[in-house]
Amino acid sequence: METIATDISTAQRASWNKFSAGWKKWDKLTMDMLRPHGEAIMDHLGATGTSLVLDIAAGTGEPGLSIATHLHGGKVVITDLAEHMLEVAREKAAAAGITNVEFREADANALPFADNTFDEISCRHGFMFFPDMQQAANEMARVLKPGGRIAVVVWAGPEQNFWITCMQRNISKHIAVPPPEPGAPGMFRCAQPGLMADIFRKAGLREVQEREVPNTLPVSGPQEYWDMLTEVAAPFVAALSKADAATVEKVKADVLADMAANHPNGRIPGCAILITAVK
Repeated sequence: METIATDISTAQRASWNKFSAGWKKWDKLTMDMLRPHGEAIMDHLGATGTSLVLDIAAGTGEPGLSIATHLHGGKVVITDLAEHMLEVAREKAAAAGITNVEFREADANALPFADNTFDEISCRHGFMFFPDMQQAANEMARVLKPGGRIAVVVWAGPEQNFWITCMQRNISKHIAVPPPEPGAPGMFRCAQPGLMADIFRKAGLREVQEREVPNTLPVSGPQEYWDMLTEVAAPFVAALSKADAATVEKVKADVLADMAANHPNGRIPGCAILITAVK
């Protein structure tokens, strides 16, 4: 199991590093899309003053950077598996003049911190990619102080996230994509109600609650949707890379038509699940 987890982490690090330029290019749009999820995390954590906060799998820096702006004498440790994603986060912090942050490369399954270190922990859309989700939850509980608060967000089911399923279903019309292994990392791995709550309880956390948090992908229309997803979504890029140009054009035509029929003016609704707990 440990070897498999290491292999998954290595592959994910390479993938996120490869697509970091795309995430940087589309950062404003993706952060606008994910802002409701970050705000929901922050509302639960209530981190202020001298809090020491850990933001896990933060990618280009959120919600850690936003949390840091509410602290006075406190600090946020922003972690991610991919160093190139953290480089983008560092640039954003410098541009915004946010100095009470620290950046660390870290694997959520083996956090490089002592027991009972952090007052609060956040993780936005990272859990579904962790090789061993229970181990990640155990690690978070380990480094959280007694009485500390934790909040994570994962994607709800495919029926609530057309911004993903539109690409998925139109790619599958033209390109043979093998189904993922049961329990393998993926966008909807954590969507089953109660799954994350059960993981948190097994990690020894208490006062565990779940609720849905809607959001919107604010693209201008079908073409911007296609441009964005084909520059940030590794699984879609991987599938398209196996097809010839003519097939890719067929996929694109179907995606644009599907999007035009359902959300011609952009603003595609989505939904995530917020899971909160206390140690």
